[in-house]
Amino acid sequence: MNISSARQYFYQEVQQPDEQIDLARTALYIAQEEYPDLDPEEYLNAFDTMAAELEERLPVERYPLRVIQNINKYLYTDLGFTGNKQEYYDPRNSFLNDVIDRRLGIPISLALVYIEIARRVDFPMVGIGMPGHFLIRPDLSDIEIFVDAFNDGEILFPQDCQEKLTQIYQHPVTLQPEFLAAVTNKQILARMLTNLKYIYLNQKELEKALAAVERILLLFPGFALEVRDRGLLCYQLGRFSQAATDLETYLTQTPEAQDAYIIRRLLTQLGRN
Repeated sequence: MNISSARQYFYQEVQQPDEQIDLARTALYIAQEEYPDLDPEEYLNAFDTMAAELEERLPVERYPLRVIQNINKYLYTDLGFTGNKQEYYDPRNSFLNDVIDRRLGIPISLALVYIEIARRVDFPMVGIGMPGHFLIRPDLSDIEIFVDAFNDGEILFPQDCQEKLTQIYQHPVTLQPEFLAAVTNKQILARMLTNLKYIYLNQKELEKALAAVERILLLFPGFALEVRDRGLLCYQLGRFSQAATDLETYLTQTPEAQDAYIIRRLLTQLGRN
């Protein structure tokens, strides 16, 4: 499997209506650019096996809290999944194959494991894009229970989420309703890719950062900040024609942007006035 094939499979998957996107499969296509020999079916089968084992442990009366407690015991006690607090910014925490193999991940990748297993035992869960920390909750309209997949499946209620926000930002933060709103499959994938983007930027791996941006733009074409970042990365990589096109597009989309002056100076250097 070469990178262009993995990218094509990713593109084909995300062209579907959001609810039809196979989240695990698409996340594995993200990983396939890093691991060309990766076989997505191997890991999808691993999810099926885990779900079958969990199914045998679930109680007859499937009350939501009891199901969550059983999933937690299976994932965190029996299988040993845990949040990678020591090496949080290791890119392997964002590749689904590595998360399954190593039993280590960050909030969003462990949430994806949880979502996939729960879905297979007919207990659908949705992602919650709370600022600073990704959560999940049962897809039930009348229950306000949240699960922190990064912290051994800790069960949270809205007040707990308020306290967690305050801990994250180290000052009081008012919990807004939109903080606990469900996110789409595309938003989950974009958040995973955004994590990789910033990891690779910090590591000065510009080609890999660019690959993350390119896939975010396959999810959300024309997203101005990502168009800008693609242009800036192309500029740093010496791809000046693409850089100029993207930076011009960014200014057209956001002429009053705070960084417009800087972008115009770059375009002048590129011979575009």
